[in-house]
Order: sequence, then structure tokens, then C-alpha cells
Amino acid sequence: MPDTSMPDTSMAETLVPGTPAFDAIIVGSGAAGSFAAKELTDQGLTVLLLEAGREVGKGDFDPRKKPKKPAPINIFERAIATVMGQGIQSRAAFFRGMLAHFYVSDRHNPYTTPKDAPFVWIRGRQAGGRTHTFGRVLYRWSDDDFKSKSRTGRGVDWPVSYDELAPFYDEVETHLGLYGNTDGLAQIPDGTYKSAAKLTPAEVDFKARVEARNPERHVIAWRSLAPSPDRVFPPMKAAKDSGKLTVCYNSVAKRVLTVGATASGVEVVDTQSGAVRVVTAPRIVLCASPIESVRLLLNSKSAEHPQGLGNSSGTLGRYFMDQIPMLAMGIYPPVKGFAGDDSQPKDDFYDPQGGIFIPRFDDQGNPAARGDFDFQGGVGRAPVGDSDPAKLLFFGFGQMQPHADNRITLDPKKTDKWGIPVAHIRCTMHAEEEALLEQQQAAFLDTVNGAGGQVEFLGTPKGIREWGRGVYPEAGPLSRFLFRKFFSRVMVMGAAIHETGGARMGHDPASSVLNSFGQLWDAPNVYVTDASAFAGSGVSGTTLTVMAQTVRACRHLAQSLKRD
Repeated sequence: MPDTSMPDTSMAETLVPGTPAFDAIIVGSGAAGSFAAKELTDQGLTVLLLEAGREVGKGDFDPRKKPKKPAPINIFERAIATVMGQGIQSRAAFFRGMLAHFYVSDRHNPYTTPKDAPFVWIRGRQAGGRTHTFGRVLYRWSDDDFKSKSRTGRGVDWPVSYDELAPFYDEVETHLGLYGNTDGLAQIPDGTYKSAAKLTPAEVDFKARVEARNPERHVIAWRSLAPSPDRVFPPMKAAKDSGKLTVCYNSVAKRVLTVGATASGVEVVDTQSGAVRVVTAPRIVLCASPIESVRLLLNSKSAEHPQGLGNSSGTLGRYFMDQIPMLAMGIYPPVKGFAGDDSQPKDDFYDPQGGIFIPRFDDQGNPAARGDFDFQGGVGRAPVGDSDPAKLLFFGFGQMQPHADNRITLDPKKTDKWGIPVAHIRCTMHAEEEALLEQQQAAFLDTVNGAGGQVEFLGTPKGIREWGRGVYPEAGPLSRFLFRKFFSRVMVMGAAIHETGGARMGHDPASSVLNSFGQLWDAPNVYVTDASAFAGSGVSGTTLTVMAQTVRACRHLAQSLKRD
């Protein structure tokens, strides 16, 4: 009998006929893949990048598609997207119809979850991945994140520290050109900025009131990235300009092929023709996003790796996390009207960037009792009349602990459009997260209301609460009814869009998938540099840390090739 665990590549074609051999293959072109391409080409390597989706052009950013006056609640836009096959994607908290083409088709890209544990998986398959829809807010993590177990007794310690990542944070920030300020806070280390970020008058007033009342709570400006005028993410532009990068679009990575403990190539499905092709290189870098990279590894079974590539410890897919989401709205009566923000150049497609951030804080001087959550939003930025109180809008993020039963597996009964087994995602709050969410809500209400604001709506996976005028008082009664009715389908795990883990790094191959450089213990010529490598969820955005770790990992890869 033939060995059916081994992929049949006898009819496979060379992916790029007639081209020289590549030094490395990258899977994915988002934040991680873009920096992987830049770093490897900077190091002189020839690189093939596989992007599952299409190329993107300036026509994808047509300002004529931008509503002149967006509806307070965009029920109609979400309904259209649902009819067009984006029933999951349209549940993204800040989904907009003008960006619908940057989200996947859920019909072509299904996944499954337990019936009692919904998870909203928001993703984009095109050049640049989710860099076209993410908030472009980029914060450093600290050892509060990397050494959580040592500092608070909760979570797990990473095999990498802030000091090890700091030089790579510097490089990424310098290359991107961030807007931000020097704030001097240990829990959210300062970065390197090209220009200052501003606050609105309402935010200046809010900051003063919060910090006077609660000195341990800090209000700072966003640290963020302006949209690229040419619509190409800066590191990808640099990689393309090197002449050492070849990009293959519409190329879905199906499995990583191996010979013993060495990866030999990637089997790829052409989404246009359905043809199966193979490309080889001595190093492979997975940057497809946490769920996709784990799914690819699980599907890369062979005689030597019967449970999936990198799964000798049995931990591949386990310890999957998101962050605990919370949405809040209200008014800030101490200041009337609204103001714009000219920190960054005006963009004809994207809305103005900017806002405020309240990092994790410890009112009692006891890190073990600290609230591992933070709040990101804005005050006085939404249009209102000159005599009306300023509006406020915040999103909260809480830390999720790494639980072994929160995991990604392959659904044995369902495949995507290209015949690849889909991901089955289980991600639920445990008692620790539910207790933290209660603390998170109480702290937010105390911070905002204590500073003179009025929270009118607060929603989490545990339900909604309203005060005063309630949610979106300026919207019509039908829109408000539908918002409340469908909110429980939006505000579930996954809503934070900060998913992490599943192929976590660690010190011991018996309890982790990767070493500190993102190399598979079981196949050291495979690197995983997206957030699936994370050992903890953190409480702020993951993207800057993904990019810094990617540069660190790919420099290690290039140096190892030179040693070979």
C-alpha cells in the first residue's frame, strides 16, 4: 500500500520555471512577511514570496468610494457584505463598506468553531494582508509582557526579553517613520519617532483630570503610522526595490514538504487555475498570521511528522489566545465641540489618524494585583455641534492567559475552496479572563466617569450595559435596535483582532514549538515569525512586536546561511 500521509507531488510543476534557485521562501506578505522580505533581501538573499491573494493597485483606494457622511451605525454596509459572502468579515467592529475588498470571502475561506464558542476571524488575502485595514497604532511591549510569570505570577515567561528586542524595535520604527511622543512610562517603553503626535483640546483636558485624580493612570497620544501615499507597505517597497524579491500572487501554501528533519519546499495551489506546484529553498519563513501558519503546519503531515510539522511536543495549535475585547461610547461634558488632528499628512482615502491610549496601570503599587488591560480611543474627535459635549469612543483590550484547551486544529470534515482542510478554532474565556473583564469594565467606568465623562454604552462578550441616552443616540430607532440585537455576534472572542499563540516559542522543545528565534525545534530551517510564535497575549497591539521579532529572526536566518 502507498504511504498516503505523504503528499503526491509527482505531477507538480516548478513554481517559477527558468528562475534561479531561491535562498528563502516567505509565506505571506502582511506586516511580518513584508519585514521578512526586507531583512532577507537587505542581507543579500534571493527570496520568493508566496501571497495567497491578489496584487493591490491604487484603484483599490478610490476616494470616491468613501462616504461623505458615514452613517453612525453602518448596518446597510454590513448587510451588503453579508449578502456578498462576507458574513463573518462584516462583523469586524470597525468594518466599513469602502474597505470590504480587503477582507476575504467567507464562502471561499470558511472555518469552524464549537457551537458554544464563537470566534470572529478577521483576515485579508491580498498584497499587504491586513496592513490595509489595521489601525496603524504601534506600541512596544515591555517585560510586563515578555516576563509576565516572573513579574506577576500569571502567564508565562518568553525566551526573549525587552532588552533583546529593543534594537529591533528601533530599526522597525525608524524605517516606518512613526508619529509619537516621549512619555517615560516603563510599562509601554518609548520608541523612535519622526514627529510628534497631538491631542485634541478635549483629550488634553481629559488627560489632566485623569492624571490629577489617579496619578498611576496615564493618558498618552497614539504612536502610529501614516498611510503610505503609494499604498505599498514601506518594507515591501524596499524589498522590491532590491531586485532580489520575486512575488507570486494567488498562490496558497498548502503544506510544507520535508525530508526527515529538514523542510525541502512548499506545495502551492494556484487559486486561478487550481494547479498544484512546488517550490524549494534551503530556508522557509512562515508569516501567514497565527491561525493560517498553524493550519499550514498541521496540514504538513508526513511519515516523519505524523501529527503535523513541528508538533513533536503535542503543543502545535495549543495556547491560542486573543485579547479580551470591550467597546465603550459616551460623552465628555467638560469640553464642547470637536477638533481635528493634523499630526499626520491628510489622506484622501483613510480617515485622520490619532487618539489616546491608557496603558495598564497599578493603583496599589502591587504588580500582582495590577489590571492587565488597557484602553485605546479618542475624545473630542467625532463631529458634534459647537455647544454639544465632546464625544468619546474607546476599545479595551485585556490579557488572555495561555490555556492548553484553547487551540487550533484541522476540521476533518470541511475544506476551503482549494480542498485544504479548514481551521477549527476554540478560544474561550476561563475564570481568570472573566474576573479580569469585570475588573477591566470597573476600571474604565471609574477612569472616564471620575474625570467628568459620561459612559453611555459599554459592551463585552458578556453583554451590553447602557446609561443615559444609550448607544448611538443620534441614530434612528431601527438602527439602534439592530445594533443591540446583533452586538452579541460581533463582540465575541476574535473581535480584538490581536490573535496570538498556537506555535509558541519557549526554552524547551518538550513544551513549545519554536526556539527564541522562531525556528521549529523539529525542522530548524523553518522559521515562524508572525504572532503564532507569541507565548503570551499581551494587552496592546501585537503588530510592532511581530515586525521586530521578524527582523530579529530573519537576521539570524541570514547569518546561519552564511555560516553554512
